[in-house]
Amino acid sequence: MDYLRIPEDGFRLRRLSDSQEKTTKRLAELKSYLEKKVAEHQSEIHDLQSFLETVDNILAEKSYRRVQLPKTITEATTQVDSNPPQTIRTISGVLLADIFVEGQDLRIVPSKDIKFDPNAPPLRSFLVGKVLEPLHVKDEESTRKQQLSPDQVLSYEIDKEATVLKEIHVKNYGDERRLNELKNALRWTFRRMYEKTIGTQ
Repeated sequence: MDYLRIPEDGFRLRRLSDSQEKTTKRLAELKSYLEKKVAEHQSEIHDLQSFLETVDNILAEKSYRRVQLPKTITEATTQVDSNPPQTIRTISGVLLADIFVEGQDLRIVPSKDIKFDPNAPPLRSFLVGKVLEPLHVKDEESTRKQQLSPDQVLSYEIDKEATVLKEIHVKNYGDERRLNELKNALRWTFRRMYEKTIGTQ
């Protein structure tokens, strides 16, 4: 009975539709799987970055641990011997700068082998704009509230020669917490400036 037969084209269309539906379903499952994996890796990367920062801070603190010297040695000698400069290096070990802690002051001296641009965004927009200047403003506000004396206000100077950074001088950095914050900010700034410097060569 020919009138009961379903045309062959109908079977082919149905099979094609079923195949497309299965493909779509598999792609959706694959997309869900990939999104899950990306989220897992992002979480892992965040954790690793936190671990790296913690290790970096511990190393910085250990390198700044004061040496106990006999009291017969003069104070000036103790200051020199117990405060060796902390170096800022790339992960591969390239020396970028030395940090000198002198009482309540910081001196950051860039490596003579690298010409850093004092107007580079990592320095101007981040270190100055988001770290040093806000700390200075905060201290100024504290003096107005009589919580801090004027001679304790953080200040900074960027010493340059033409287009080459020569030194950064930070006065009255504050307590140990602030010191660590500044060292972390300096470390990040010089590494980013180095990346930009080698990228333009």
